[in-house]
Amino acid sequence: MTDAHPTVRPDRRAELAAGLARVRARIADACSAAGRDRSEVVMIAVTKTYPASDVLALAGLGVTDVGENRDQEAAGKAAEVAAAGATPRWHFIGQLQRNKCRSVVRYADVVQSVDSVRLARALDAAAVAGRDRPLDVLVQVSIDGDPARGGALPDSADPDAGLGPVAEAVAGAQRLRLAGLMAVAPLGWEPERAFSRLAEIAGGFRAAHPEAVALSAGMSGDLETAIAYGATHVRVGSALLGMRSTLR
Repeated sequence: MTDAHPTVRPDRRAELAAGLARVRARIADACSAAGRDRSEVVMIAVTKTYPASDVLALAGLGVTDVGENRDQEAAGKAAEVAAAGATPRWHFIGQLQRNKCRSVVRYADVVQSVDSVRLARALDAAAVAGRDRPLDVLVQVSIDGDPARGGALPDSADPDAGLGPVAEAVAGAQRLRLAGLMAVAPLGWEPERAFSRLAEIAGGFRAAHPEAVALSAGMSGDLETAIAYGATHVRVGSALLGMRSTLR
């Protein structure tokens, strides 16, 4: 197998190791404060704009889950990481255009941003044509109901964008597996308000789909609150990898 981090500088690997230790400690403390087991929360390293060498270094440090936002960047990065012998679990977490589905299904293990019936159908068709195993899907839900920011609408009967119809489209798909929900705290909302509302939405969602227990919520600045309200996955970028402009 190829060296796990062939191009990473030793000082960069040390930076990543230090960031990882800090984030892991924050997650452990948040789980303890919430009375939850640490094993219940998965950290997703959001590596958008960072090089494949960082992904390889993180994999060497024990990181198992990686998130990307843009197919144009993620497809090549995933191929480079695979060629180097690392096999993280890739999460596609950005807004997904239907014409990118055929590319995304080739490398993603999870798509966290399905928010319409049309997108669910396009993703399923791509998965049927391009995969030999099911693709895990999280339905992105809008906490504040603003259709402009993406996310299925929790209290809407909209046949394309309502949370119920989107979830049913994923659950009934041939090559998709409904795994749970993803959300982003709305701009201007305090984390506690956002994630308490999300917990309410998730409760109703799980009543209808009891196997779909994943809840992806919380980022570098608000992961503690997200964990307090039941997040099973937190998406961490800057707290782990630093600001992009500091990289040489």
